[in-house]
Amino acid sequence: MSEIGEHGGDVRQETEGDAGGRAKFADGHLEKSAHSDIVDKARWGILGLLFASITINLLDRQVLSVMAPLIRDDLGLSNSEYSYIVFAFTLGLTLAQVPAGLWIDRRGPRLGLPAIMLVWSAANALHAAARTVWHFCAFRFLLGIGECGNYSAGVKVISQRFPAHERALAGGIFNSGTVIGALAAPPVLVAISKAFGWRMAFVLPSVLGLVWIVPWLVFCRERSADVGAGASAPFRPLLGLRQVWGVMLMRALAGPVVHFYWYWLPEYLRRERGFSMEMIGLLAGIPFLFAGLGNVGGGLLANSLMRRGWTADRTRKFAYVLGTGLCALSMLVPFVPGEGAAIALISVATFGLATTVANHIGLLGDLFPPRVLAGVTGLTGLAEGCTNMTLTLVTGAVVDRYSYLPVFLAAGLLPVLAAGCLFLLIRKVERAV
Repeated sequence: MSEIGEHGGDVRQETEGDAGGRAKFADGHLEKSAHSDIVDKARWGILGLLFASITINLLDRQVLSVMAPLIRDDLGLSNSEYSYIVFAFTLGLTLAQVPAGLWIDRRGPRLGLPAIMLVWSAANALHAAARTVWHFCAFRFLLGIGECGNYSAGVKVISQRFPAHERALAGGIFNSGTVIGALAAPPVLVAISKAFGWRMAFVLPSVLGLVWIVPWLVFCRERSADVGAGASAPFRPLLGLRQVWGVMLMRALAGPVVHFYWYWLPEYLRRERGFSMEMIGLLAGIPFLFAGLGNVGGGLLANSLMRRGWTADRTRKFAYVLGTGLCALSMLVPFVPGEGAAIALISVATFGLATTVANHIGLLGDLFPPRVLAGVTGLTGLAEGCTNMTLTLVTGAVVDRYSYLPVFLAAGLLPVLAAGCLFLLIRKVERAV
């Protein structure tokens, strides 16, 4: 809704929770309120805690992939059996996505996020007691249940506290925590395993999650505009919107590529490129570093374009076309000789993929109000999880029977298909409800 301000300018109120309720002029500039500096500091500080939460999330999640060569040698697991363990995590992650999102919409992220942090930290520590492939499957399933709400809670908080032109940047910073976790995981976990064995590599990172809960409860306070915002919001009608199915398919197609790099890159470098564990610790984090740059770069790009007058529609589509074009370069990885060229191509692909992830977070805030956003994000996670479960099993079987070539071809093609869903299903980026 619009109204004419006292100076004759067209003033539109920002969506729920945006920038503390400040007004927004038609040219996209925010009116400065007296408490804007306090609001800015509060929201950027909370964003820092969200960044830390997803960093810990990915550090815990990456223990398995980094330790996979040692665990597989110790327990004698095949590629297919390893894929069963990864599948169990994805199953838990998928089944709990929507319930966790709806619960966070109703309860709020202030208490919801620490609760799920407690669950996943305990589940990660339990891996140290695993002795068989089925033990690992059970504990990975619990880890998936615990971790699934972190992303939904973060997207909800960003939509509540950041204006449209900053959402991709805030989302990129938040999601770059996944990259920092993945980047830190190889050297940190290899060092822990060398000093204490691979089992302690599961225990020590789990402590970080428990420590994080304290500052979150101290510094994150629910605002009156946020409390109960989703209590009366109907959720089921959202399933009739093509925009909901559009964002679900976009994440379902692009999300598994992120998981492929998280879970299979150390294995690929060890088995196909002959990397030692020391080389994995030194070099396997480089693509994740570039993904972090892509997260922030994609957010800065969107922020810059929208401040210059680009619409959200034009900005998101441009970012997706650019990012998916870079992702497609991963199809060349199996054909290039040497370690350096392979790492370089994978790094370019992860950079491009991350730019689309940052803008996908912004896209969700563009399309849906905060009161239903965690639930909608949970639906996108459900869609991603279903694809992940299928492709995880397929990846293990394909690698066992053939090679990594078909897998890298798919990793380049799937994000391109995700961008197609933006144009064909969502069509125009504007508020859907």
